[in-house]
Amino acid sequence: MIDTLTGLFNYWVAVILMMTGLYVVVAQNNLVKKLVGLGLFQASIFIFYISIGKVAGGAPPIIEPGVELYSNPLPHVLILTAIVVGVATTAVGLSLVVRISESYGSVEENDINQADRLAELETGDDQA
Repeated sequence: MIDTLTGLFNYWVAVILMMTGLYVVVAQNNLVKKLVGLGLFQASIFIFYISIGKVAGGAPPIIEPGVELYSNPLPHVLILTAIVVGVATTAVGLSLVVRISESYGSVEENDINQADRLAELETGDDQA
């Protein structure tokens, strides 16, 4: 039983990170904290894909005499691309947070929504 649980350690870490990231995204009102939560969620997906790509006892996919079991390199290659896309997406998200902070003076969702409601009431655009 203990061997089974320790053998699934990577999956447990992925699940814990995923649930933590999801909780941060849902529970926090701060936009920067939401981006951190998305980063945690993304890291959990990376760990999961890398874990399923490794075969126990598998060799790198290089043909050698006597090797019959190979690990699949495709998940690792896809994760390299996903890391680059994730960094770029996080950079765009942070730049949007900076612009929102400059416009509204806050990065809290409640303050931003309240400022928008007040602006709608002042201009009379509440017909939506």
